[in-house]
Amino acid sequence: MSLDSRTLALLVCPQCKGRLEWREEQQELICRGEKLAFPVIDDIPHLLLSAAREMSSDELK
Repeated sequence: MSLDSRTLALLVCPQCKGRLEWREEQQELICRGEKLAFPVIDDIPHLLLSAAREMSSDELK
């Protein structure tokens, strides 16, 4: 899946409403502010807090 910039601009973190960053290699949407990674499964972003995983500071670099 490849998220275009228009689609990505519409998606926000459900926790802080901040901007999300697309990481294609991991198939995840990243919220740097909350240090959360949301999976994209079968081209569908799963933007539920229960689906997110916490990221370490090293992963955000």
